[in-house]
Amino acid sequence: MHQAAQRLYQAAQALRDISGQSAVARALNESPQTVKNWETRGVSKAGALKAEELLGIRAAWVLKGEGEMSAMAGAAFHPNAKPIPLGMRPYPVISHVQAGALKEIAVPYGPGDGFDVEYGDDDASQWSFFLEIEGDSMLPDFRPGDRVLIDPDVSPNPGDFVAARNTKQEATFKKYRVRGIDESGQEVFELVPLNDDYPVLRSDERHLVVIGTMIEHRRKFRRK
Repeated sequence: MHQAAQRLYQAAQALRDISGQSAVARALNESPQTVKNWETRGVSKAGALKAEELLGIRAAWVLKGEGEMSAMAGAAFHPNAKPIPLGMRPYPVISHVQAGALKEIAVPYGPGDGFDVEYGDDDASQWSFFLEIEGDSMLPDFRPGDRVLIDPDVSPNPGDFVAARNTKQEATFKKYRVRGIDESGQEVFELVPLNDDYPVLRSDERHLVVIGTMIEHRRKFRRK
């Protein structure tokens, strides 16, 4: 992703709590396709000036990384938000259906390709993405609404947590456990839920493909 577009996404999240390509496009009165083009080509000067006028993001910071992120020089950031430091990057949060459709990843996911964006350290592969936990099969360690960063370039070790494609062509998130080698030399593994009320899935009993390995877990704390 072009650095100017990355800075725009960072600032929109930090200063205005705006996440995702579509949300940024709406905030700037631009089409989603225009904002998507910025991810490859860089933010236009007109777009950067719009960001300064409408969102309070300094245009020079978007375009060149110069000066302060906020156009309000000397003003404090919103008390409920803080700037995303340089060296971080946006990761898309994709659905279980999207992840389950992954076979060979040809193009990295961009921030606008998911239904949300999470920011994190820029130390994962370009293919990495977040999944949001659904259901209670991984309780008590993983709650519904938690998000896990999945890196398809990281091969799992026994005991790791992985995203895998199941027979419904959706992604399932489970603990990875090796059971041996079959007659054809293929590794036999299990996908183990942490909640004993759910069954263990075996790769020699149904078609399972590991998509990637969890490298980060983010817990959501909610109050009713």
